[in-house]
Amino acid sequence: MLLAIETSCDETGVALFSKNGDLIKHLLYSQVALHSPFGGIVPEIASRKQLEVLPPLIHKLLEECQCFPHDIKAVAVTFGPGLIGSLLVGVSFAKALSFALKIPLIAVDHLQAHLSAIFLERSVKFPFIGLLVSGGHTALFLVNSFEDFKLLGHTRDDAAGEAFDKVAKLLNLSYPGGPIISKLAETGNRKAIPFPRPLLEEETLDFSFSGLKTAVLNFLKNNPSFKIEDVCASFEDAICDVLIEKTIKASHQYQIDRIVVAGGVASNKRLRELFYKKAQKEGLIVLFPSPEYCTDNAAMVGVIGYYKWQKKDFANLETEPYARVIFKRYSKN
Repeated sequence: MLLAIETSCDETGVALFSKNGDLIKHLLYSQVALHSPFGGIVPEIASRKQLEVLPPLIHKLLEECQCFPHDIKAVAVTFGPGLIGSLLVGVSFAKALSFALKIPLIAVDHLQAHLSAIFLERSVKFPFIGLLVSGGHTALFLVNSFEDFKLLGHTRDDAAGEAFDKVAKLLNLSYPGGPIISKLAETGNRKAIPFPRPLLEEETLDFSFSGLKTAVLNFLKNNPSFKIEDVCASFEDAICDVLIEKTIKASHQYQIDRIVVAGGVASNKRLRELFYKKAQKEGLIVLFPSPEYCTDNAAMVGVIGYYKWQKKDFANLETEPYARVIFKRYSKN
């Protein structure tokens, strides 16, 4: 079997895949409760918890699947991008398994894994336009195959999920901010505040959300008696409009009618609702993974890992993890 490991940030994920590429089981440990008092992820806490949690989580996975270490014939692990301390925990553990069990080590890119999560539930014809939208990343890709991801545009500053968390902090809401804002937005007036749609009128496929965050800050300063539900609703729609319009622009530009949306923010109910509505109007197909596969998880790592296993695309023990997005990994059109 193939063992997949995900430790790029504050989630600890492990998964087992059969020799036929089927997901047998995946487990996920979340650190949200640990980081919530700080209003965001504390890297040192995240990496120390990864170190504590990963070995027993793998033991639990093998036990629940009634498997043994010698049943593992390859190990795939996220090499980046992410928090370097957290990445080192997963990569070091995977290297140790590779060395001890004499099995192949497979390096998986976190962004590519997210965009491949859709294959856990359904088959999608290549090529497709992929929108990755999460707390750490917001980017558009032309996905031609499991190994050919062409970067079309990315955020110039804050990621969409990061903007949700920062605005939640301005509103004195707890972390993570996205789900709370989304819940409050359900009863708000979405047209109450005309927040800007950054870069929407420009030809670029890049994103920018720091200006939108500043617009919210200025509004709160100038309107002390604001209704929080209206702020949340207006802000959420501004984010969604930009994400949807940019993605559909890429779809038209490359004449591809298939869109896959992945990453933590892909769980947002409003984003899904507006995307489906707009896609139907434009004659496009838009697909989302189930929410459990939108957040960081090892199952998505296993999708790319299994493909590389079959191709015998292996890493060596000297391969180093990387914290930042390495854009040369994705050839930009």
